[in-house]
Amino acid sequence: MKKVFIIHGFEGSPNGGWRSWLMEELSKHNIYACALSMPKPDEPILSEWLEEIDRHVKINLNDDIYLIGHSLGSTTILRYIEKNNCENIKGIILVSGPCNINDNKKIDEFLKEKFNWSLIKNKISQVIVIHGDNNPFVPVSDAQEIAKKLNGELMLISNGQHLNGSAGFTELPQLLSALLKII
Repeated sequence: MKKVFIIHGFEGSPNGGWRSWLMEELSKHNIYACALSMPKPDEPILSEWLEEIDRHVKINLNDDIYLIGHSLGSTTILRYIEKNNCENIKGIILVSGPCNINDNKKIDEFLKEKFNWSLIKNKISQVIVIHGDNNPFVPVSDAQEIAKKLNGELMLISNGQHLNGSAGFTELPQLLSALLKII
């Protein structure tokens, strides 16, 4: 069975922004989707976020897993792949995800170490990066770096900002199309 796990970002929630819409759309395609409730989203701890993803991946070892992250959720997915066996993870989509230290000190733990891009690239072959071309929180250069280092496809959304509910994104059809393409 194909299963999609969606990981929200810093100060996010499972049903914020486009996540509820995406889960509903995937159900129309008979694809199971679940937005995970990440622990302490206002004071995130990397190990706790990694454990939450791991819990869901491990109880679904016989399924094809696709991970979608928004913002810090994307960064967490990269860290998860870097540190774990990912045989049943068939693809990832990273939306507005940072890969370099930025002004938000509460997420430094997630970004302080450089990513082992070659290790991640060897574990996952389907990578799509989606980013607003005018993101006020995460520079486009981060999206370009992730896509380049992982041989992923980069999709820039015109006037997308941070591609979240605050920017008016309660739907993200480009994400749905990208996911259906790799599934």
